[in-house]
Amino acid sequence: MRPDTTMMPALEVTALVSIGRHPVTGRARRADQDARGVELARSLANAEVSLLHAGELAEASEPALRGYLGMGFSELSLLEQPEGADVLPALAEALDAASPHLVITGERAECGEGSGLLPYLLAERLGWPLVSGLAAVEGVEDGVATLLQALPRGQRRRLKVRLPAIVTVDGAAPAPRQSAYGPARRGSFETIAGSVSHDEEWDQWQVQPARKRPKRLKIVKAASARDRFKAAAAKAEGGGGQVLTDVTPEQGAEAILKLLREEEVLR
Repeated sequence: MRPDTTMMPALEVTALVSIGRHPVTGRARRADQDARGVELARSLANAEVSLLHAGELAEASEPALRGYLGMGFSELSLLEQPEGADVLPALAEALDAASPHLVITGERAECGEGSGLLPYLLAERLGWPLVSGLAAVEGVEDGVATLLQALPRGQRRRLKVRLPAIVTVDGAAPAPRQSAYGPARRGSFETIAGSVSHDEEWDQWQVQPARKRPKRLKIVKAASARDRFKAAAAKAEGGGGQVLTDVTPEQGAEAILKLLREEEVLR
């Protein structure tokens, strides 16, 4: 027998969304972690989910924000903040006024500073508990949420936290659904007035595109030339290769060439 959810109070959830950046093309898109947070919020039973974005509504960023509307929302609350502003005070005031039971956001933004400190600073200012690395919300009962936290190597930890609370999601959360074009175009933006705090420290920083750093080669520590040769002749683990032992340098070189020919490295 299913529980009657008609008399249960609605769970008010606010999903903080930001503008992402495609890792290959660099185009604006919905941020992956934020979209996973929205998908997680939509999966909650008897939940009233609202979207909140702090920033500017530019022509280049509008399609990215409409990508969230295409996940099944009719409007998105826009907390207007100019470029270079500190969004922390405005977000704290908006969340304090709305008083949601649960705030869901990504671990870090894909544009701007991307330090991942905003959820922690929000929790400190509001005085709410924070749980990071959320994988699922198992249930909410009597003002207490049962959460499943993702740990390294696929492990999970069950936690209970009293609401209101802030949770962050990463790649362990459910994958977001595809954004529908029709609802995304029909959705609207509701502008919310908020205080503007200038970020003086951001003005002193120098920002430049990040470059991919070369990978450091693994240092082979061996006491003799024979051990160094054995380490160089061995294939990587997990590839089903062979390790050459007790051979002369000439035999080892011939064996290596034979393996390369078999794998069609030499053509």
